[in-house]
Amino acid sequence: MCQDMVSTQDKIFAVAPMIDWTDRHCRFFHRQLSRQALLYTEMVVADGIIHGDTERLLGFDAAEHPVALQLGGSEPEKLAEAVRLAVPFFYDEINLNVGCPSDRVQSGAFGACLMREPGLVASCVAAMKAASYVPVTVKCRIGVDEQDPEVALRDLVRAVVEAGADAVWVHARKAWLEGLSPKENRDIPPLDYGLVYRLKQEYPNVFIGINGGIADLNQALEHLNHVDGVMLGRAAYHNASLLAEVDRTIYGMDVPETDWTLVRDTMMDYAARHLASGGRLGHVTRHMVGLFQGVRGARRFRQILSTDAARPGAGPEVIAAAFAEIDSRDLTAAA
Repeated sequence: MCQDMVSTQDKIFAVAPMIDWTDRHCRFFHRQLSRQALLYTEMVVADGIIHGDTERLLGFDAAEHPVALQLGGSEPEKLAEAVRLAVPFFYDEINLNVGCPSDRVQSGAFGACLMREPGLVASCVAAMKAASYVPVTVKCRIGVDEQDPEVALRDLVRAVVEAGADAVWVHARKAWLEGLSPKENRDIPPLDYGLVYRLKQEYPNVFIGINGGIADLNQALEHLNHVDGVMLGRAAYHNASLLAEVDRTIYGMDVPETDWTLVRDTMMDYAARHLASGGRLGHVTRHMVGLFQGVRGARRFRQILSTDAARPGAGPEVIAAAFAEIDSRDLTAAA
């Protein structure tokens, strides 16, 4: 999120950070569909940045802007060091994960379990702010396990706002750390959008964004009547064509219809560069299979990108072959 984005831009549409999905190849692809959507990295653990390959973990194509880095961690000093190491990469926002319910995150004492420790989260935010030149934000749940969301969410938000957080994104479900898998935690706990709406009323001068169970842009627009930002995850990934309407529908921009030939050619060029650097075609094409839901030829499009891209020696021509299966008369329906 650019430095002035929270204060001067009324509404923000974002694609949620998703582990194993929103990598640099996914984000580059999504950027071809929307120039305005705020894109997030996968969660990157602070320890990994400090001790690992920073270029591999943090590098991205300049075309991805605006792009936010999501960090995982619970030690203020390490999070601050991770932010300092991220500075040369010029992210537009740094986000702290206080919502992931996976076992791996719990074992590291961060993610959703931090909902129980608002004071510690505030210390993390303050340390990150001191090291950052861009906005520092938080993405959280409404509570965990037996917590009362009416209390837990307010305690967390009060603490991080006082620590200087520039925005809070709320996944409007509890996370059940005992008894539900990470996948079940994305669907089973009931959504409470009303709580997030009330939170915005209580913090009129703080950017409050909402996430969880939002299926399309019509639902996104409805949420934006109540909060400052809306974040889609699986819906945007599995039906990426909806991103082609974001700039027009959410931001009210007078933009031309998506040039799918240009999207194809840009992704072919990007794939060629990735292959030349030693990568595999599937690293790129796996993120593209969600295009063209409901369009004639979409099934074959998906088959080509999923199967042919995995064959030895597969190159960018696979992308061209997949796009050739889509009837050009139906491409306006894809968006």
